[in-house]
Amino acid sequence: MTPQHNGAVPPAIRVPDAPITLSTASVYPEKVPSAFEIAALLGYDGVEIMVSTDASSQDLNVLRRLSDYHQVPIRSIHAPCLLLTQRVWGREPWGKLVRSKEVAEALGADVVVVHPPFRWQREYAREFVQGLARMQDETDVLFAVENMFPLKARGAEAGMYAPDWNPVNQDYPYVTLDLSHTAVSGSDAMDMAGRLGERLRHVHLADGVGVTNKDEHLVPGRGNQPCGPFLERLAADGYRGHIVLEVNTRRANSRAERMEDLAEALAFARLHLAAAAPDEQARTWEVTPGGEISPRGA
Repeated sequence: MTPQHNGAVPPAIRVPDAPITLSTASVYPEKVPSAFEIAALLGYDGVEIMVSTDASSQDLNVLRRLSDYHQVPIRSIHAPCLLLTQRVWGREPWGKLVRSKEVAEALGADVVVVHPPFRWQREYAREFVQGLARMQDETDVLFAVENMFPLKARGAEAGMYAPDWNPVNQDYPYVTLDLSHTAVSGSDAMDMAGRLGERLRHVHLADGVGVTNKDEHLVPGRGNQPCGPFLERLAADGYRGHIVLEVNTRRANSRAERMEDLAEALAFARLHLAAAAPDEQARTWEVTPGGEISPRGA
């Protein structure tokens, strides 16, 4: 239902100054150029580049042109850490991180998202904490290690990551917290955020119901994760990191349906951030007569 204001000034919403960005993974099977177009049309604050087998995600010049054309900043780079990207930017894992850092620096991105090493990457895993610390000392780009999840077989957990899938107890200065991954691992997202404190600098916002071994990445509000209270807590704590919508829209039947899901995800994030935002760390948005959310005075 469209809100009716009867000619009155639309109500103001106070939203913390934390950018809400769109992961290029959220438009799959469409490609990176579509993510920039959709982010611009819906009013996202930027994009996160998931470096993948899509050639456009790997090309610095293409990414710069897309960002300039759509006037959508690239806020973060997700290094190619997945099993299906093992050959992207070479096979050497440290080389992938160096390349991710260089691209982030060239494009003005703030964060590189990295997964913990796979257990079979023994040398990389052995040096990961110390090596990442050395790399962090050489750049202003933040390396934020993402929480993953264990695989389960016949009721037993099979460890895929070393030193662990859970970054909370590891000596990482910066962490990415993914709420679809907390669903798979059965973790308490609120507790993890509290224990991470200032180390929490990047969020992958999605939902899930906790299906074994299935990373669902549902639109926030469609699973059982505390996505709303989590955002409200971030706002109340004055969180200034990134919030990245990394959701699965591959079942959408059309571009219009995909955009509806991504518009819903963006509205969910902004409205829940608004619910507890301290005035001194907020910017003012308004609900227009057409029901859209936009910066006041824009």
